[in-house]
This record gives sequence, structure tokens and C-alpha cells, in this order.
Amino acid sequence: MLHIVDDEEVIRDSLTWLAQSRSIDAQAYDSGAAFLSALDTQTEFDPEGECVLLDVRMPDISGSVLFDTLTARGLTQRLPVIFLTGHGDVPMAVDTLKRGAFDFFEKPFNDNKLMDRVQEALEASREAGAAAQVHARLASLSIREREVLDLILAGKMNKVIADELGISMRTVEVHRAHIFDKMGVKTAVELARLLK
Repeated sequence: MLHIVDDEEVIRDSLTWLAQSRSIDAQAYDSGAAFLSALDTQTEFDPEGECVLLDVRMPDISGSVLFDTLTARGLTQRLPVIFLTGHGDVPMAVDTLKRGAFDFFEKPFNDNKLMDRVQEALEASREAGAAAQVHARLASLSIREREVLDLILAGKMNKVIADELGISMRTVEVHRAHIFDKMGVKTAVELARLLK
């Protein structure tokens, strides 16, 4: 999902059409406040990724302030921000990129280059979402399951794991089944691939 935040209707319409021409779902907002309000009611991120095209100068909340809000909430990995401005300068662009913006475009911009960057930002968002999901799954493991997981990843067989941890082989098998279930995998190879 591409979120377009710009106070100019013609820009919002143009960017929405441009996104749709690339088969990218887009939602337009006429202000930073409208975007934040929608974000506050959103219960989960789009698994296909999300990205924000953000105008720098807006009357209610500037793009810079909105970006700082997203950064303070820890959302810029899942919501990469591409700034758009008709009043940009090199120091402003450098500053926003140093602060973690995904990119910075001056109006008028090259449509294809902008949409290429949007697609790259959506991919980065997807990857961040997948990494967050794996992290959440790992956090759901018990301490003992983490110990067994580490030994599975080291290529150890159940009997060796049981000996090293001082538990029965049957207990290792139960932990292994729980680990695979929680991590959403069927084999140790899939587990290793997920955690590489």
C-alpha cells in the first residue's frame, strides 16, 4: 500500500493514477493529520509492504514533523518515507536522508524513477515485516526451546542435544516439534533458511 500525503489535490490524483498504472494500491491523504488519524486506526501492516510519499511543505503538519513522528514511533522500517518537494535544496535532502528517509525527490520528478523507488521501498517494507515476524516467533520460544533451537542449528542430532542439555530424547523431540510449530517450518533445513 502506497500512502500519498500531499495537500495539493492534483498531485494526489496524479500520484494515485501513477501508482495504479504499476498495480500498486494507493491511498491519498490531504494532510499529515489525516494520515496520522488513519494510521492510528490501522491494526496491522500490509504484508505486501507499505510506503509513504510525503510532501515536505503542508499547512497543518509539515512533512518533516510527520517524519519525526513516524521515526519516534519506530515505524520508518515498516513505512519507508520518500519525500517530495517543490521547494527542496541539497542541505534539506541530505538532512532527511541522514535522518532515515528512504529517498528525496524534487517536483517536477521523473515518474518512472519515482515509481521504481516506491517499488524498492515496498520491498524494503516487506523484508522488514518478514524480519519482524521471525523476531516475534523467536520471542515466543521458551528458554529451553531456544537452547534446543541453537543446537538444532548447529546440526546436532536429538540424542546429542539430549546429552548436552541433560534431558531425555523424548523431551528434545517435544521441544523440536514446538519449535517447528512456532516458527512455521517443517524441517531443520527450512528453520536454518528462515534464520539465516
